[in-house]
Amino acid sequence: MKIRKAIIPAAGLGTRVLPASKAMPKEMLPIVDKPAIQYIVEEAVKAGITDILIITNRGKGIIEDHFDHSIELENMLEKRGNTEMLNTLSDVANLANIYYIRQKETRGLGDAVLRAKEFVGDEPFAVLYGDDVIIGEIPAIGELCEAYYKYGKSVVGIKEVPDNLIVKYSSLKVEKSEDKIYHVSDMIEKPALSEKFSNYSILGRCVLDSEIFSILEKTPLGAGGELQLTDAMRELARKYGMTGVDFSGKRYDMGNKLGILKANIEVGLAHPEIAEELKEYLKELAGNL
Repeated sequence: MKIRKAIIPAAGLGTRVLPASKAMPKEMLPIVDKPAIQYIVEEAVKAGITDILIITNRGKGIIEDHFDHSIELENMLEKRGNTEMLNTLSDVANLANIYYIRQKETRGLGDAVLRAKEFVGDEPFAVLYGDDVIIGEIPAIGELCEAYYKYGKSVVGIKEVPDNLIVKYSSLKVEKSEDKIYHVSDMIEKPALSEKFSNYSILGRCVLDSEIFSILEKTPLGAGGELQLTDAMRELARKYGMTGVDFSGKRYDMGNKLGILKANIEVGLAHPEIAEELKEYLKELAGNL
């Protein structure tokens, strides 16, 4: 079955990037000239996904406004003859069928995904974490979808990370199947180093069978007193096995100050409007360090 639906959990409080995220959702923090969440939506669309549910909470209406038409702004651009920008804004408003639901209490990623049960129905679906922007020639979620079609099992996007991040993320029990593809048989959320299976961790992308909802409904609260998606995926991994894809794009953690800076510099270096000036600036700056 073709994967046509995606969930973007974007209800986190963004505490790691305060005070910037006090009044502006971290998902709306810009990478050069686009908010982070637009890169995530565009990735899903490039992978053939047509219906996207963004899970928000109070104070995140600005996300809805971004993907809507702005009649006053568009009329002004039309009067000024700025056709290029007018078309750009129109494209943003028509990227996909985008829906919204609120997670009224911040109770974890598992709880956010569970709220999408009616939207998904009995189809396989993609999850693109709102914190994680992945830039690459091939859409990362598209690589996961292809693995789902080939192997018929739920899929997680994975990367090797150092020990200091494993204890903050997750650790997977993996066995290599082929280049960039792994069989995942177990996992643990935020492990102590003595508990880790490997240094492979889930980073920002999943494709899941709808069975995950019935598992989430009976999963007890986990790390941090929250409903952890990893705890539910562990049951899938132990029962059926899952596929791990070491995706080819570069991931930027938009819930991390350094991650935000890296994203802006590296994307800026490839941006046609500013690349050359930015290169010269960085060379001059590096000479003074």
